[in-house]
Order: sequence, then structure tokens, then C-alpha cells
Amino acid sequence: MRRLLLLILVGFAVSLTSCRNDFEFESRTGGLEFSKDTVYLDTVFTNIGSSTYTLKVYNRSDKNISIPSLRLKDGTASKYRLMVDGMAGQVFENVEILAKDSMYIFVSVTAEVADANPTDFLYTDKILFGDETNPNHQKVELVTLIQDAYFIYPGRVQNPDETYTYDELNLGVDGDGNPISIRGRFLEETHPANGNELHWNNTKPYVVYGYAAVPSNKTLVVDAGARIHFHAESGLIVANNASIQVNGSPSTTEALENEVIFEGDRLEPDFSEVPGQWGTIWFSQGSTNNQIKNLTVKNATVGFLVTGNDGTSTPTLDLENTQFYNCSNVGILARTGNIVGNNVVINNCGQASFAGSFGGSYEFIHSTFANYWSSSNQTVILLDDYDGSSIYALNKADFKNCIIYGSANLSINLKKEGTTFNYSFDHCLIKFADYSNQFTNNPLYNFSNSSLFNNCLIARNSTNNNPDFKDARNNELIIGEDSAAKGTADFNFSSGTFDILNNSRTNPSDIGAYNWTTFD
Repeated sequence: MRRLLLLILVGFAVSLTSCRNDFEFESRTGGLEFSKDTVYLDTVFTNIGSSTYTLKVYNRSDKNISIPSLRLKDGTASKYRLMVDGMAGQVFENVEILAKDSMYIFVSVTAEVADANPTDFLYTDKILFGDETNPNHQKVELVTLIQDAYFIYPGRVQNPDETYTYDELNLGVDGDGNPISIRGRFLEETHPANGNELHWNNTKPYVVYGYAAVPSNKTLVVDAGARIHFHAESGLIVANNASIQVNGSPSTTEALENEVIFEGDRLEPDFSEVPGQWGTIWFSQGSTNNQIKNLTVKNATVGFLVTGNDGTSTPTLDLENTQFYNCSNVGILARTGNIVGNNVVINNCGQASFAGSFGGSYEFIHSTFANYWSSSNQTVILLDDYDGSSIYALNKADFKNCIIYGSANLSINLKKEGTTFNYSFDHCLIKFADYSNQFTNNPLYNFSNSSLFNNCLIARNSTNNNPDFKDARNNELIIGEDSAAKGTADFNFSSGTFDILNNSRTNPSDIGAYNWTTFD
């Protein structure tokens, strides 16, 4: 009986197999539909591979078809790469698509600026479906903009095991006396490929791999309109006795033609606002006379990291018209720093917009500190004087005519351990919605103490003293005509100054980096 049952099951399986019809494919050129007629691969730097883009091909007919030829017009000479049915290449034959089905083609490119059209720097090709001699053939255009650049990267030496040893920068030693290093190199005044690397111009972008360091007793000068792109885990270090001068100037168009921009090297629109794409600009202990004007820093881990100062009363870092957006940790992280800033704007940071840690000296006038990070654990302003083992003097932390506001209830976080903890907020708009009354009796937040909070507007909930930002979550922090900051600044700090958009401040002036405007 068991043998008979086994024979029946085997016979049933065979009968099912024998009923299956093999797929038959009709060779056909034409009649396909596409998800797009042109695939635009966004701007890439010369010789740097693009992201992968997708084209979907539809067979709307009732028949299984075989495309006799699917190829790039330039064939194997093309700089584009295709992935079709899991196979990589530039030329494919007899590509099959079932009836009422579709397939994906994945497209990427790596090209040099010399490959592009010299008049518009566009590099183009097309995917041909069928031979060009066939009148029914179809095509999809491929277009990408190739941008030339100066590339700054550490040298490397190939090891016998085919790995590489890269140039590294020595950062000192850790608590156990072990050396600390990071992949990178010092900038050179006479580099064979880039010319004077201590003078970044606006003729073409700079792309930095690893950490570029400004040598001691040297100054990096960045011209107005320069565009600096940092690869993942890359950044800039200003060494002991070194300086940086960013000489941006006001722009007259939305292209920000005179603004200096520091951002990541992913140029696709989907990456334009993604935090944490690169490391930081690090002002190390002893860096001096750093002057920053009209600079935007985007999508870093920490926008500016300031560790120490030069030991003088002159600010180590002087900021004017400087913006920081989408930093995954902190916009400006200063540890015993010495900073002054006018028209500073910071928004969307994972931990804090500005952190003045381990004491220091700070003064900000007409600045807008906001934080609309997606979580509720972040703050806007953090001040502390303790690193876990030592207490430092907070000699000064003065905020004048500043907006300090965000999505979290409490926009300032004060942590005092020592005796020298000097701070003041003068004519500031501050969000501090202490719904649980946990800080009611805390002297650090005594908003009636005019020596700490002079003529400040305290937003104790989400509706009163609202700054009326245009679109804070998208980093549009200009204020509207309904803003509580409108006309409530101290003109003594405003007289003769311009807002971050280069508009003259008049009396009465507005709190924050922007003059108010009427929104469209």
C-alpha cells in the first residue's frame, strides 16, 4: 500500500510538470514603455562615480517578448554602466520580458570633465532598444553634468598584501599615552596638482578626502564664492598657531554667488539636507585669528569644533554672517573657546545648536539659535563648566538681541559646578516652557533677574512670544510680521549694522539675525 501511494504521488507530480507550457518569446523591437524618457544623473565630480539611478521598462502587450539588442549607443566605450537582469555591462542581447511585466535597468556613470561637452560640461549617451537601423528602435537619453574640481587627499603607499597605508596627522596622545592619529595631510603652498592649497579660490570646487590641515604659522584663505565639499569622515583642521580666513561676501541672487559653502560631496538633491555626511572644521588648541564671513556650513557631524583658545584676550574665532544647518551632533561645539559672533544662524542639530562647554568666553549679537531636530532630546544653547573631572571658568557667555527657540520645550540648558559662571541674555527671545515647574526655584533660570535676563521675551508655551519663522524645519528662519521679535531689540546693539541678508537695521530693530519681512 505504501508503495502504491508513492507511485500515485510521483505520477501526480509528473502530470503537473507535463502540463506546464515552456515560455515562448517573440523577438520584437518597439512597443516598450519607459518610466522616463531621459535619465538625469545629477552632477558628479570628475572621475568620481555617481549614485545608481533606475529606469523601469514595461511590456504592456499580451506576449512574452525578447529584445534582440539592448545597448549603450557608445557601446563599451561609454562611461555609463548598466545593470540588466543582474548582469553588468554596456551591451546585451535577447533581453526577455514576460507579457504584462516589467524590468529594471540600473544606470551609473564615472566620467572625466574631458569626456563632457566643453560648452556645457554635459556628458551624454543613450540606451538603445533595438538596432538603430531598425525604424522601430527606441531610446532613452542619459545626461549628467561633470564638474571639475581640485582634489585634496592623503597620500598612500601600497603594501605587499595589496592594502594601503595612508598619510596620517598626529593628534597627540590619549589618556593612556597612546598616539592618536587621523587620516589626512597638511596643505601645501606649492602642490603639483592643486597649486597653492592655502588659497582656495572660486574657479572650481574643492573636494577633500580625509582631513586637510592648515600648518602652524600659516593661514588658509578662502575666496568669496568658493565651494568646498568634504567626503565622509573628512574635514579641516586648523593647527596650533594656524589661521583660516573665509572671505565670503553678500550675494545678490539665490545662487549665493558670493557665499562660501562647506558641505558634503554628494551632489544629488536627495542628499542636500542630510545630516552627518562629513566630519567637522576643527579649530585646535592654539589656532588663532580665525576670521569667518558669509559662510554656510551644511550636513556635518559637528559644524565647528573649537578646542581651547590662543591664550589671549582677542577672540580665537570671529564669526560674521555665518550659518550652520543639519549637523548630526552640534552646530558649534566649543570647549574652553573664545568666540564672538554677529548674525550667526544655527538650526537642526542632533544634540545642541551651540554648546559652550568647559567654560570659555562667548559673545553673540543679533544671532538666531534654533533647533527643530526631529527628536525632543536636543537643546538649543548648552553652557557648562565641568568635563567630568575638572572645573573651568565660564568667564563670559553674553547673548544680545538673539532668538533662542526650538521644537523642544526648553531651549537653554545651564550646568554650573564652579564659582565662575558668568552669562547674560539681553533683549533675547527665549523659549522656556517649564510645564512641570522643575526650574521654578533654580537661580540659574531666574528670568526676573535683570543681570541675567535683561528685557527678555520668555516663550512659556508654543503660542506666546512666537518668533514666527517662515519655515523653521526647512531652515528658513527669517521672521514674519507677526513675530514677537519684531521691533523689540535693543537698538544700541543694532545701530549701524546690517542683518544677515545685508539689509540695514533701522530703529526699532528686530531681535535675531534677520529683519522681519512679509511672507509671500
